[in-house]
Amino acid sequence: MEPRPGHESEGRPAALIAWGLYILSLPSANLLVIVGLIVAYAGRSSATGLARDHIEAQIGLFWSVFWWTILLWVAIIICGVSFFAAPVTGIVLVPLGLLLGLALFFLTVWFTIKSIIGLIHLVGDKAP
Repeated sequence: MEPRPGHESEGRPAALIAWGLYILSLPSANLLVIVGLIVAYAGRSSATGLARDHIEAQIGLFWSVFWWTILLWVAIIICGVSFFAAPVTGIVLVPLGLLLGLALFFLTVWFTIKSIIGLIHLVGDKAP
């Protein structure tokens, strides 16, 4: 969808709210990230300029982290099931499962840091 012409600040409140909700997703067990995504999608149609760029970045960030999270959880579950199905060979997968859990933690931290940087850039009128 092409951005429509309009005032440069159109969509800025939605972008600010979405970044804020993304940041608050960590203490809310990721519930507020869904609300932030809905705000971003709702504000996308009226957003122009820099706000539009931030909203597009928010939507892209959500979906990339979403799919990485799904992939990591599937791999962690496979490691867990393998351990109980064949304990002798599954014991090798325990360290892998722990590494995958650590990767999931770092993905969450990266998402939060990226959201904080996005908010700082939006407040400073910089691209995401």
